[in-house]
Amino acid sequence: EIARKEKLPLCQDTGISVVFVEMGQDVHIVGGYLNEAIHEGVRQGYQNGNLRKSVVGDPLFDRVNTRDNTPAVIHVSVTEGNALKITVCPRGAGGENMSALAMLNPSDGVQGVVDFVVSAVEKAGANACPPMVVGVGVGGTSEMALLLAKKASLRSVPSRNTDARVADLETSLLHRINALGIGPEGFGGIVTALDVHIETYPCHISGLPVGVNLMCHAARHKEAVL
Repeated sequence: EIARKEKLPLCQDTGISVVFVEMGQDVHIVGGYLNEAIHEGVRQGYQNGNLRKSVVGDPLFDRVNTRDNTPAVIHVSVTEGNALKITVCPRGAGGENMSALAMLNPSDGVQGVVDFVVSAVEKAGANACPPMVVGVGVGGTSEMALLLAKKASLRSVPSRNTDARVADLETSLLHRINALGIGPEGFGGIVTALDVHIETYPCHISGLPVGVNLMCHAARHKEAVL
């Protein structure tokens, strides 16, 4: 009913909340702990917003639902200034479970990156609920590549990397992915990805980490600056 009224793609999988915090170095949090405040915000949002609770406390054995969708996954980075920017991104399992990481050799080069990304999307098929945004992280270390990919998936559509060479690669990958013919929800068609976003970071001389993170069609995320 909400999707029809608001003309928004909605999903019964309301995800696990991933929260990116950019904290100005002049900011001082008083009256409590930032992480606890974020968890409480997630708790209230899911309980008061009638959203499905999808988080289990013990990932290995008991897998008992926490019943309030906490804890959130929190990433904090320190920036200049005195502002606090919070980006909330509930990640459903459809797209998240299709994440992929490759520790390529430098000799694999750009073509190796392209082949891996296209292969990851092809293997995901309809599971990530296309048409979607494909986030790609290249460089850093294993965890950095996946974090870059997730951040890349949050960029607005359409957008291009400020490096012209990377921007050209984004466009090339978009054409390659849409040529797969997966289409909306896997029913076939020429639009599998709405866009491809790539973020890069320096890496070790003997490595070429590549992460892929698929943002499902609902593409739910919101940011606020305090």
